[in-house]
Amino acid sequence: MKLVDQPWPDVHQGALILVPVGSCEQHGPHLPLDSDTCIAEHVAHHAAHALSDLDPVVYVTPAITFGASGEHAGFPGTLSVGTEALTLLLCELARSAWWCSRMVFVNGHGGNVQGLTAAVRLLRSEGRDVAWFACSSEGADAHAGRAETSMMRALAPRRVREDGRGSGVTTPIAELMPRLVAEGVRAVSPSGVLGDPRGAGVEEGCRRLERMGRSLVAAIYEWRPSRVGRVQGPSAGEE
Repeated sequence: MKLVDQPWPDVHQGALILVPVGSCEQHGPHLPLDSDTCIAEHVAHHAAHALSDLDPVVYVTPAITFGASGEHAGFPGTLSVGTEALTLLLCELARSAWWCSRMVFVNGHGGNVQGLTAAVRLLRSEGRDVAWFACSSEGADAHAGRAETSMMRALAPRRVREDGRGSGVTTPIAELMPRLVAEGVRAVSPSGVLGDPRGAGVEEGCRRLERMGRSLVAAIYEWRPSRVGRVQGPSAGEE
């Protein structure tokens, strides 16, 4: 259920809350700025639907649409609050939700990981049952490549520009990382694409989204937080 659809007397105390966390940042010349947010929202809602028989009730909150996207600052349209502000936002949000039993941040943007890790560690030290989950996809390229383009074609095909899907920089991300950290994405990829979106398809996107949703559901049922508060699920490296 959507939390915002409920009048306050109908909100179940002790609920499980899923909070999509995304970004507003460039995703190449062919994908919308809110691609990470769209994916995180879809995965959260998929999980909530699958957990509809779970007691207590599961709610999905409005998405956090601004994250730590400093690496994309060289592109118009990118809006970033940075890691420190994101950490504070996540902490204050969780502290305000005294009426829920557990909270999971469903993250769609890799740049948010540092903030999520710091926030969840602090919140858990305060006794709050909070965790985070990565919407990562096995075999995915780094940014705005085939994986993300496939998922956005499945979620919002009219928002994907077919004429802008040229190949980006396909050098392994490990080799690019030092320069990415020092100079940002635009220094290594003028188009903003780290990967190759050509060949992206709706069926592939649906499969990737389905796997993410199933992984989140399984992680919630198992609820085995690591020492940094991340529910066990896919490996890190979300787009």
